[in-house]
Amino acid sequence: MGVYIVKKVLLLGDSIRMGYDDYVKELLSGECEVLYDAEDNGRFAAYSLWQANQFFKHYGKFDVVHFNNGYWDMNIEAPMTEAMHPVDEYIHFLSRIIHEIRRNGAQPVFALTTPILSAGAAADVSGTGADSINYDNAWVIRYNEAALELMKKENVPVNDLYSLCLEDPHYYKCEDLLHLTEEGYQRCAAKTADIIRRYL
Repeated sequence: MGVYIVKKVLLLGDSIRMGYDDYVKELLSGECEVLYDAEDNGRFAAYSLWQANQFFKHYGKFDVVHFNNGYWDMNIEAPMTEAMHPVDEYIHFLSRIIHEIRRNGAQPVFALTTPILSAGAAADVSGTGADSINYDNAWVIRYNEAALELMKKENVPVNDLYSLCLEDPHYYKCEDLLHLTEEGYQRCAAKTADIIRRYL
């Protein structure tokens, strides 16, 4: 009797990932084991790099690693006057994440940052104590374009959650203007599960 080896998927990323991860796990039930940190998000790319290493250390090999970053990287939080990770640093850490995923023997899949409906403040739900977080969709476009260039160079599949959210007049934004409605998260989960299946 042969030994059945369950394939493993790792979901990394910020609070947008935390909104759809349970749905992805449910959609892929019976096809693979889906792991993620249910208590902490991946924040900025350097933090996601650290999280990835912890999962590889404690859970071994994965088959697919789906990841996203962006909002924390591009955020300018007072009293800082520039982004946590300017675009060149963002790309540097995305490159390192890709390298570590491949060194682990897994297939990387990258998700684009979702759009901002209008420039302005989003309520802080990061737990950092900030009063609000300000975003502009021009930032999202700039970071996504840089990430797309990297993913093309590295031959990494892209999960275009940015375009998906544009299909809704309000970009599936909830009241805080940053995170998504449940419908938005469910749609992101369906698209994410579909692209993961291609690489299992």
